Amino acid sequence: MMEYITLRNTDIKVSRLCMGGCPMGQYGWGGVNENELIDAVHTALDSGVTMFDTADTYGLGKSEETLAKGLGNHRHEVVIATKFGVRVESGKTFYDNSPAYIEKALCASLRRLKTDYIDLYQVHYRDGTTSISDVIEALERMKQKGYIRAYGLSNIHEDDLPELKEHKGRFVSMQDEYSLACRKNEDDLFDLSRQLELTPMTWGSLGQGILSGKYTEDSVFGADDRRSRDVYVNFHGDKLKKNLQIVERMRPIAEKHGVSVSSVAVRFILDHIPDSVVLVGVKRPAQMLDNVSSMGWTLATEELNELDVVSR
Repeated sequence: MMEYITLRNTDIKVSRLCMGGCPMGQYGWGGVNENELIDAVHTALDSGVTMFDTADTYGLGKSEETLAKGLGNHRHEVVIATKFGVRVESGKTFYDNSPAYIEKALCASLRRLKTDYIDLYQVHYRDGTTSISDVIEALERMKQKGYIRAYGLSNIHEDDLPELKEHKGRFVSMQDEYSLACRKNEDDLFDLSRQLELTPMTWGSLGQGILSGKYTEDSVFGADDRRSRDVYVNFHGDKLKKNLQIVERMRPIAEKHGVSVSSVAVRFILDHIPDSVVLVGVKRPAQMLDNVSSMGWTLATEELNELDVVSR
C-alpha cells in the first residue's frame, strides 16, 4: 500500500516513494534501455507512485523527454519535480542561478516534459553568486504566471542557513544525498527541514545501488558506468567492505518481512526521517517493484537500532 504526504506549505500531495530520473538520462549507468525505462514509469504509476523527480542536466534533457514519454496522458495525475542550475555550454559545466537563466531553463524543461507547468521546481545547486532573494523573485514571477506550483532546494547545507532563514516558508522542500551507506548529511536534513519548514527528500537512497544486495567485492563495472570511478566511493575500498557488512545485516530483516533488501534500505529512511520522501533511481520495472515493497509496513524498533548502529 503506497504512503502519501503533503509537501510543507502547499496542498501538493505526493507518494513517499518517488521515482528518480537520473538513470532516465541514459548516461553513466551502464546498459540502459529506453523501453524498459518507460515500462518502469508505467509500473510506478500502477503501484501508486505519484511523484517523479528529474533534472534538466540528466542526459542533457534526455531524462525529462523520457519521463514525458512514460507519463503520456497521465501527466495531470502526478507531481513532476525537476531542477535547474547546472548549465552545460561549449563543453563546460558550471552553476547558474541567475534570473535570466532560470526563465530560459524553465522554458526548455516545459518543452521537453511536454507540459505547461511544473509542480516542484528545484535549485539543483547554488551558484555562489546569485542572492537567494533574486532566485525567489524570479521563481515567484514564474509561479504567478502559472508555470510552476512550488519551488524547492537541493544540496544545501548548514552554511546556507543564515541566508535561507530570512525566507522561511517560501521553499517547500529540500533534497540531499542520504542512505544507510551515506549519513554525512543527516544533521542537515533534520535541522534545515525543521528550521526552514521544508519536506526532506533523499537522493542516492540506495547508495547508487550498493544497498540493493546485488553486488559483492568482486563486482566490476564497465567504463560506461560511473560506479567504475573511485569518486563513487560506495563501490571501492574500505567503504565497499563497510557497505557489504550493512547489506548482510539487512538480509535477515528483509527475509523476516518478506521484502527485497533494497526495500529495507528505503524503509529505514522512511521510518528514521518522518514525513520524508525517498527518491530511488530505477532502470527497469523489476527494480521499481523491489522498491515499492518498502511501503505499508514499518521496521521494529530493534531493527531500526541495529541498522542505525551498523551504518554509523
